[in-house]
Amino acid sequence: MEELVSVCLISANVGSIFEDPENLFSLWLKEFLLVIKQFEPKFLALHCQEVGGKCAKDAAKHVEDFVRALMTSEELSHFDQIRVYMDNGFTNVETFTALGSLYFVHNSLKDVQIWDFNENKFKSAAGKEVHIGNIDLVGTTEKVKFPVEVFPESTFSRKGFMRTRWRIGCSVFDLVNVHLFHDACNFTAMKEFPSIYSKRRQNAMAYILQRFNMGPQERAPLFIFGDFNFRLDTKGVVQKLTEQAVPVYVKSAKNEEVEKIVYREAGNEDKVILTLEKKVFDLDQHEVTFAGEKWLLEFDREPKTFEKDLFEFDISFPPSYPFKEDTCSGNSYMRTRCPSWCDRIFLSRSALSLVNMTPLGSGYPPILYQLVGADSAMGDHKPVMLLCNLRCFPGKNNSNQLSEP
Repeated sequence: MEELVSVCLISANVGSIFEDPENLFSLWLKEFLLVIKQFEPKFLALHCQEVGGKCAKDAAKHVEDFVRALMTSEELSHFDQIRVYMDNGFTNVETFTALGSLYFVHNSLKDVQIWDFNENKFKSAAGKEVHIGNIDLVGTTEKVKFPVEVFPESTFSRKGFMRTRWRIGCSVFDLVNVHLFHDACNFTAMKEFPSIYSKRRQNAMAYILQRFNMGPQERAPLFIFGDFNFRLDTKGVVQKLTEQAVPVYVKSAKNEEVEKIVYREAGNEDKVILTLEKKVFDLDQHEVTFAGEKWLLEFDREPKTFEKDLFEFDISFPPSYPFKEDTCSGNSYMRTRCPSWCDRIFLSRSALSLVNMTPLGSGYPPILYQLVGADSAMGDHKPVMLLCNLRCFPGKNNSNQLSEP
């Protein structure tokens, strides 16, 4: 008889809460711990990006406070197997990623092991280990900053990924925390699809998957979740929003370059439909238009490049970015970028085979793929969570799981 383990995977770009820890930290923590209290997972994986915010050096104490608050919380008091990896090694520009991966295993869950990439073997996950700072030499995680050839124009980018490998019973799987490149300019993003930014993200994803396929480690079922920075087909979205509008181009007096595009309603020049600048995406009826996700999903095209390799459960929640960062606006978007599903959770096909897909009414909790703190201030990114039951196979050999893509 198979054993099912309740697993909660959460991706959270936490840069905002480190920019305003006094106001946002407690709100973020409250919503996060509410998930643990409500669903009571036995294995919790939290993948964070932008740990420490824009200035990691000044936020070193806040990073420690963040970890301490989680580890001492009542909701996680029964999780006595803990591994924390917070890359706050900002002095090493060549390898710094600002990624943080935190794993909590409930004390009722036995026979849990973690892979040591230096020694090439599994070790018991018993006890608590916290690694904060420069974690390049920690054997139980593999951390990689993207090389310059993946994104030549961003030598100093902190983007990269961090991997851990786990075994629960006889089920083996990899958990990968990833942060990909963002869109720097709305005008550039809307020129074509895929945009130059989208192509860079595609290159980075191809780099990750190829590395795992060709690397020294045997392949294992893969759960990859983080801030992919996937954006909508901006050109297509703008065309749809401005079908009945007339564009007015405002050029810079210095170099004649377009610095603003104002789309006005045809026949009514006083009515502005959309205003675009390099970092402005200001739509009339902004909140109403982006409150529903269904029409936007048509333009969510970036992940389709990898749909043969990676699976994602159906999205039934609003875009996860960019929300207002003040504490009074839980579900309002900033008017800087076109809202998009930047924060995602993907599974390889072999990882999907580990997930119990038993339908509703079977007695098992349903699979949930949703935002965390949908109506609360959580920073510019809303965390995204996947709650599911993993199938473990006591007494069976796991070699088949290490050979599938």
